[in-house]
Amino acid sequence: MAPLFPSLDARRVGHLEVDGGHAVYYEECGSEAGLPVLFLHGGPGSCINAGQRRYFDPAVFRIILFDQRGCGRSRPRGGVNANTTQDLIEDIERLRVHFGIERWVLFGGSWGSTLALCYALAHPSRVLGMVLRGIFLASAEELRWYCEGLRAFVPEAWTRMTAGIDVTEARNILAHYANALAHGDSVRAAREWSAYESSIMAIGEAMGGGVAAQDDALIDRARVQLHYLVQGCFLTRPLLDAVGQLTQPCIIVQGRRDLVCPPVTAHALHHRLRGSELVMVEDGGHSAMHPAMADALVRAVHRLVDRLGAHP
Repeated sequence: MAPLFPSLDARRVGHLEVDGGHAVYYEECGSEAGLPVLFLHGGPGSCINAGQRRYFDPAVFRIILFDQRGCGRSRPRGGVNANTTQDLIEDIERLRVHFGIERWVLFGGSWGSTLALCYALAHPSRVLGMVLRGIFLASAEELRWYCEGLRAFVPEAWTRMTAGIDVTEARNILAHYANALAHGDSVRAAREWSAYESSIMAIGEAMGGGVAAQDDALIDRARVQLHYLVQGCFLTRPLLDAVGQLTQPCIIVQGRRDLVCPPVTAHALHHRLRGSELVMVEDGGHSAMHPAMADALVRAVHRLVDRLGAHP
């Protein structure tokens, strides 16, 4: 069993109406008087689940989670209009105001680490500190690795995924699937894209299989993900060029065996981000639920509380 806190029920759930016709789903749990922490899920296109509440001591933290635009229980699911990184940053700020929180801790992995850094850059005075995992900075190099480099580890899945596509550039693969989801056989495209992603995520992970998603859920998830990836996640400048201005304490937890988001990116971020600490988990991969990663993340959260002097 992963060394997480016991299962925890949400004590408050709802939808927050934002702009562009979207309503984001949120959950609140833990201590109402606790240290506020915001969980940022990965993807883009993924969603929150009950297990993600368990990284935080409910006696210490006021835990906020939400499904990003187009994701999970947010409405409309799969919606990509008015759905950019800048929109998500402002949704986070709307949630902060909605909950009456002055400053909070950010906890994000993979795409969630990207979004945490983007929010911290836009609203630095609202961020107490960060715990980031499996670092993804949405650079062109990382996208090439995801679409091309990983073929060295999953050649069968890559060959199936790229059948009939001009693979001279990663953006051709992304554009093909984005177009197929919008104008072609969306079910087939979503299944093929999801199969490749699942093969990548399974590398080095001794995890049991989950429940297979329905086709409509696969389509919605892939539509949002490809919408972001085709646009370079809507970043206006490389994150590594910007993060040097951040001064909040940050603990980076990185799996040594993470092939989805390789350690070189976490290493680069650590050397640009003042006040950061890099924890390399030798047995860890990309999954935050791997016992070694879960243990390191729980410890990182506790250590950040110590650094902030924020024990109740």
